[in-house]
Amino acid sequence: MPALSVVVPCLNEEGTLVELHGRLHEVAAGLGLGPGGLEVVLVDDGSTDATLDLARGLADADPSTVVLRLSRNFGKEAAMLAGLRAATGNAVALLDGDLQHPPELLASMYTLLTTTDAEQVVARRDRAEDPFVRSVLSRLYYRLVNGLIETVRIQDGVGDFRVMSRAFLDALLALPERNRFSKGLFSWVGFPTATVSYRNVSRGEGRSAWTLRSLLNYGIDGALAFNTRPLRLLMHLGGWAVLAAVAYLVWLLVGYLLHGVTQPGYITTIAVITGLSGVQLLAVGVMGEYVGRIYQEVKARPSYLVHEVIRHEDGGSDDGTGGVG
Repeated sequence: MPALSVVVPCLNEEGTLVELHGRLHEVAAGLGLGPGGLEVVLVDDGSTDATLDLARGLADADPSTVVLRLSRNFGKEAAMLAGLRAATGNAVALLDGDLQHPPELLASMYTLLTTTDAEQVVARRDRAEDPFVRSVLSRLYYRLVNGLIETVRIQDGVGDFRVMSRAFLDALLALPERNRFSKGLFSWVGFPTATVSYRNVSRGEGRSAWTLRSLLNYGIDGALAFNTRPLRLLMHLGGWAVLAAVAYLVWLLVGYLLHGVTQPGYITTIAVITGLSGVQLLAVGVMGEYVGRIYQEVKARPSYLVHEVIRHEDGGSDDGTGGVG
């Protein structure tokens, strides 16, 4: 059994994958992990560039590398889950493939895990180089989420970059839900936790796949847990209706102050109708989010399908048909 498994979800990482692989082996050498001490699990989440070919070449040349090829793009949460289930190490690390999570930090994180009573060591990045608006919105988001959630606390700057003990990982994988918000699950599991701080690192190559819309949806997932888009549209619509009602009321009040009352009772009637309609749509949308999550769980579809498992020892790949999670 390897001393350390490193799980890397990969989506179009052709520009950084080979460098990342080399740096991981340098870290393992620095830690004194001999042959068989390191396992690298690369999860190809439906990449459309040369990521899969590069990963296949790494697995063919390196016995410590295993590649999981998912049948399509299932999203980062599913890719992480697939990799964590496949990892066999006594300790398991999770980091991104774009080099924004510096592999060299794993040395101190792994040392903390093995020399203290911590069952997981998380990396917390500062936001010194983040755009001002994004930094402010992030802080507001975490305050909102932590105000809504009573059972866990999510730290700003703490993401998926962490090293876990086998006991912690087994507890995490025992959680049965399919729609997973890992930041919350990592915190919910508990266990003693240590934190290592690091400065933000720019992407090695390419642009982030996160857009304003995806960040907004991810934020809603964190607050309410996961995604059902048609029902979420109702919630957005309700929110905009409330804002429109407030704006319209302000406009009518300004008109009243400037010109007096032209139609008695008109302001009150319109404001009440539009305001309550917006609130009703907002309430239906929020309830619909929870109903949609129940619907997704009841269907019990797997979080991902493994198309192919690529290893060194058999000189090629295993047909992953039927591999589900």
